[in-house]
Amino acid sequence: MNVYDPAFLRAQVRKTMAFYHPRAIDPHGGFFHYLADYGSVLDRGHRHLVSSARYVVTYARYARHGGGDEYRHWARHGLAYLEKAHFQTATQGYAWTLQDGAVEDDTQHCYGLAFVLLAYAEALRAGIPEAEGGLRATHALMQRRFWEPHWQRFADEADGHWRLSSYRGQNANMHACEALIAAFEATGDVAFLDQALAIARAITAAGGAHPEGWIWEHYDARWRPDWDYNRHDPAHLFRPWGYQVGHQTEWAKLLVMLERLRPEPWLLPTAERLFLSSVRAGWDREHGGLVYGLDPAGRVCDGDKYYWVQAESLAAAALVGLRTGRAVYRRWYERLWDFGWHRFIDHRHGGWYRILTPDNRRVSTVKSPAGKVDYHTMGACHDVLEALSRRHVSSS
Repeated sequence: MNVYDPAFLRAQVRKTMAFYHPRAIDPHGGFFHYLADYGSVLDRGHRHLVSSARYVVTYARYARHGGGDEYRHWARHGLAYLEKAHFQTATQGYAWTLQDGAVEDDTQHCYGLAFVLLAYAEALRAGIPEAEGGLRATHALMQRRFWEPHWQRFADEADGHWRLSSYRGQNANMHACEALIAAFEATGDVAFLDQALAIARAITAAGGAHPEGWIWEHYDARWRPDWDYNRHDPAHLFRPWGYQVGHQTEWAKLLVMLERLRPEPWLLPTAERLFLSSVRAGWDREHGGLVYGLDPAGRVCDGDKYYWVQAESLAAAALVGLRTGRAVYRRWYERLWDFGWHRFIDHRHGGWYRILTPDNRRVSTVKSPAGKVDYHTMGACHDVLEALSRRHVSSS
C-alpha cells in the first residue's frame, strides 16, 4: 500500500463511510450512535451531543471531498437534529444526552459546543450556506457562557442554569481551537483565527511542568494543574488522567495548521517538540502502537491502544513532515499506518476498532459507541489529503 497516494486515502475514507452509510441514518431524525462490529444498531433511542455533531462533520466533509449532494443532504439532516432535538429553547443550550428525544442530561459542556461549532463550519464549507447562522450563534453562545478573556481560554462545564464548575480542561479548548480554524476557513473572518491562536498560545504555555512542554489535561479555575483529577479513572471517555499521547500529537497537528494560516515563529518548533517527544515516549516497543496515557514522570499509566490516538498521530506526522521535509516524520507516518492497517482496521466490515489491549487484543464487539463515528479516522485521511493537495499546487 502507498500511504501517500491520494487514491489510497480516499479509499480508506470511502470504506469507513460505507460502514455508517446508510445504516446509521435515523429517518425520524439524526443518526444512530451505537453500532456493533458488523453494523447492527445496538441502541436506537440514546443520543449524545458529541456523536450528533460529529456525524454532521463526517457527512459534510465527505460531501466536500467528492460525495456530493447525497451526503450534503444527510449533513443537513444532522444539523436539523442538533437544532430541533439537542438545542433547548428554555436554557438556550444544548442537551448533553437525550433518551428517546427527551433530555437525559442538561449539563452544558464547552467540549460539546466546540463540536457543534465544527459541525456548522464544516457544513458551511461543504456548500450549506444556511449553516453560517448556526455557526455565528454557536460561537456567540460559547463566548457568552464559557470564554474567560483573562485566561484566553474557555471554561469547561456549567449546569443547566449556566453556573460554571471550577474544572478547567485542555480538551475542550483543543477542540474549540480546531473548530475555530474551520470557522475561519469557512467564513474568512479573522476573529476566529485570532482566537484559535490565542487559545493555542495559552494552552501550550501553561503546559504541565514537563521538560518537553507536554500539555496536562486538568486544571482548576485559575488554570493550575490538578494532578489528581480522575486519577482513579485513567480511561475516562472525555477526561482521562495523565498526559495523553494523542493530545500532544493532536496539538502538533493544529499548530502546523495555524502556522500555515499565520506563520508565527513559535508554532512549528512547538509542534515538532510535542510530536517527537510524545511518540518516542508513547510507542510500545514490544507490541507496537501508541499507548493511551503517561503519568507525570512520563511512564505508561494506561497501555491500551485507542484508535483515535493512532489516527491523529499519523495525521500529525504527515502534516509536520510535509511542512518540514524531515524523514523522521515520514517514518512515523508509515509506522503508524502499518500498525493501524494490521491491528485497527476492520477490513471485512469497515471502520476501525475502538480500543485494543496493550498486547493488541480487541476488548469489545462494539464498533462505534457514543462519541466515535470514526470522525478521527476519516478526518485524519482528509487532513492528509488536503496537505498533499496544497503541496501539489505549490509545486506545480
